[in-house]
Amino acid sequence: MKRVVVGLSGGVDSSVATYLCQKQGYDVIGLFMKNWHDDSVTISDECPWLDDSNDAMLVAEKLGIPFQTVDLSEEYKSRIVDYMFKEYQNGRTPNPDVLCNREIKFDVFLKIAESLGADYVATGHYCRKLTTENNSHKTHHLLAGSDSNKDQSYFLCQINQEQLSKILFPIGNLQKPEVRKIATQLDLTTADKKDSQGLCFVGKVKLPEFLQQQLKPKTGHVIAIDANHEMYKKVKPQNIESLTQKYQYQISDGKIVGEHPGAHFFTKGQRKGLNIGGTPEPLFVIETDVRDNTIYVGQGKSHPGLYRSGLKVKNKDVHWLREDLKLKTGEKQDYLARIRYRQPLEKATLYQEENDLFIIFKNPQMAIAEGQFVAWYKADELIGSGVIS
Repeated sequence: MKRVVVGLSGGVDSSVATYLCQKQGYDVIGLFMKNWHDDSVTISDECPWLDDSNDAMLVAEKLGIPFQTVDLSEEYKSRIVDYMFKEYQNGRTPNPDVLCNREIKFDVFLKIAESLGADYVATGHYCRKLTTENNSHKTHHLLAGSDSNKDQSYFLCQINQEQLSKILFPIGNLQKPEVRKIATQLDLTTADKKDSQGLCFVGKVKLPEFLQQQLKPKTGHVIAIDANHEMYKKVKPQNIESLTQKYQYQISDGKIVGEHPGAHFFTKGQRKGLNIGGTPEPLFVIETDVRDNTIYVGQGKSHPGLYRSGLKVKNKDVHWLREDLKLKTGEKQDYLARIRYRQPLEKATLYQEENDLFIIFKNPQMAIAEGQFVAWYKADELIGSGVIS
């Protein structure tokens, strides 16, 4: 009998994943990861870890499987939280959920599971896995979940073949209502529990308060840039690199419309938190400058400063889950790509140059933020990803 250690998070998805592993004949162990201690920055009643841990324990008891809690808060702080602080301080927008999967769930957690004799780990992710074999060489394919509204493959865009070989996705072929129905039939305590929100394993946080643990407030100007600014008429892309370049603004390009508590607390495309009214259309952040501590904003979602036709990923930040499809210098390939979770896949062409990978979209994309992850797909298979530079 093969052994599976399930990451029991205290939610309905991992609960049903645990049951399905049991039903398939695996020897199942439930493991809850405690990754965060500080409740002062979390919003109350939004899945604090203690409630989650209790729910996970109740599910394990109901299903009659061994259960334990592991404290990974030290690794989580060093690998995820410290990284977040550094990225925001440098004016970039990190994605801790992607890093959490690469660094915690499928690295630290996987090693703990293997120490318990696990052949596989299983999670409640809405993803699917397919394994093919050619000349005795196995290739593992990460596919989008069958429920297109819940597909979480983007969050796993940084895992590798070795990690994927040891992961099971028991609910990947199910729709969310089916998962809740199974939980209800089993009378699991998590059947009607709301999906958790916010940071991976931390919960829904007040981001400014969270960041202010290390990043201090610093008042600066909010500068509004007119949508008809001469800059937008002058910029005509001449090559691939210029298609990825962002606009460089100066304070003299616009007018002061307010103040902010620190440029490092904001990201491109952000609308909430500006607290500036009196404009015909809502204001969106179109650029941040952490060196000058200035935020540039524009009116409305159609403001040209919000859009770029492409992006660049430094070679060191490019990750191919399908290494057999890795592009060589000078090669190009059409794929589908997304720059954030839940974004529909967009047609794009990847160009591999000597030092960088360029991704040029058929249609300009809104709020491409440095530090975020871009992931590219062939149909519903995730092929690779990279950190936007």
